[in-house]
Amino acid sequence: MIGQTGRWALILHGGAKEIAPEEQEDNRAGCRQALAAGTQVLERGGSAIDAVEASIRVLEALPVFNAGLGSALNSLGEVEMCAALMDGNTLDIGAVGALMGVRHPVSVARKMLRETPILLVGGGAFMFARDNHAELCDPSALIVEKRKESLEALHDTVGAVALDSSGNIAAGTSTGGLTGALKGRMGDSAMPGCGYYADNSIGGVALSGHGEGIARIAAAAQIMAAIERDGAEDAIAKALSQMSRVGGDAGGIAIDKAGRTGWWHNSPSFAVAMASSDSPEANIWLNKQEDTKQDG
Repeated sequence: MIGQTGRWALILHGGAKEIAPEEQEDNRAGCRQALAAGTQVLERGGSAIDAVEASIRVLEALPVFNAGLGSALNSLGEVEMCAALMDGNTLDIGAVGALMGVRHPVSVARKMLRETPILLVGGGAFMFARDNHAELCDPSALIVEKRKESLEALHDTVGAVALDSSGNIAAGTSTGGLTGALKGRMGDSAMPGCGYYADNSIGGVALSGHGEGIARIAAAAQIMAAIERDGAEDAIAKALSQMSRVGGDAGGIAIDKAGRTGWWHNSPSFAVAMASSDSPEANIWLNKQEDTKQDG
């Protein structure tokens, strides 16, 4: 534990995907807004868990991202969502899969965090959300017109990783899943060791991309095993190089236990934002080739 005067860090992403030119500014603005929500928590001494939830809730509320409002539609034209949160201090996990009819699946995952089960799916996840006073909605309220009209094969996930001033690390994910997927399909986003992981003694990671491929290579587990040896960025790059074995592209973000951040992707774009107590201004990129520092 670093203590209340220790450093904090936050890194988040809006999905490993191809960003159309007309959506670039919305991606930047959305990541900036999410980063502001999370850094506000950390700057006042709040917890990593609170910062990750706050950041992801913003992304879920914006239709440009495949999470919450604006989620991809499955083969039946429905929105089914997955989300997860992990506490690196206690190793508690809260996750939901194939969840319908809630506005903020990440907050349902947050409510699951201290429960004995780590993952609920489908109707069981909805019952838990309802019984624990989550923000419910008509499932159709999450569908935006462009998703009905587009056949684009969305498979991106949003996510965030935070280190708070007490030395605690948290990681979270949220996704609308894969366009045209079979009802009940789950990718990596709710599976610990696949789409996310957090452990105070090592660091935290959150991934996005082709969920089946990420799950098959247990990408988060590979990254966590290599962070101390290789550093966050190289650990992500080495793990995701294994995607060539299973197909698909991906991106990942990570923070190590000292607060050093890293990110990498082999997808066409990967909207990423980060800030820390050492560099509190917002840094936002749409791909690894960009080297533009944005004002906060």
